[in-house]
Amino acid sequence: MSSLYDIEVVSIEGKTQKLSEFAGKALLIVNTASECGLTPQYEALEALYNARKEEGLVVLGFPCNQFGAQEPGEEAEIKSFCTARFGVTFPMFSKIEVNGAGRHPLYQALFAAQPARTTAPESGFVEKLKGYGFEAKEGDVLWNFEKFLVNKEGQVVGHFAPDMTPDHPILVEALDKVLA
Repeated sequence: MSSLYDIEVVSIEGKTQKLSEFAGKALLIVNTASECGLTPQYEALEALYNARKEEGLVVLGFPCNQFGAQEPGEEAEIKSFCTARFGVTFPMFSKIEVNGAGRHPLYQALFAAQPARTTAPESGFVEKLKGYGFEAKEGDVLWNFEKFLVNKEGQVVGHFAPDMTPDHPILVEALDKVLA
């Protein structure tokens, strides 16, 4: 099996790069959207990135329009929105698909390594989605802002539900372990 670091991604500015540029760093990989009820998580993700980047954490944002068409813009619009509205400085990438036949190789690798999702005990998120008529298939991203944690050795060690905020104790504990 090839390494996560061998996967090519395209930055939001259009530059093709391999994830190997982040080797030796802990990564929090998040599918994002600009018009979602969870969009304010951008602010918390930026705060987390700024607070922990010296420890070796990098947040990587991957816009996706597969959930309620909540990321309709082009890359320049997405970048402008994230920068102006939330001051995002962590690396952002071009729009990708995270589910279905067009699933990006990054998300294929993430799910192959860590299919089980951690959900906060108090979360009613899955039930809320069902109430809106949306039911994710097993092995799919539930919604925008689902998170995968990769340790400094490039191993996927965590997978967190969309409504688990970057400052949630469960996620913070997982981050503490990979950054120790």
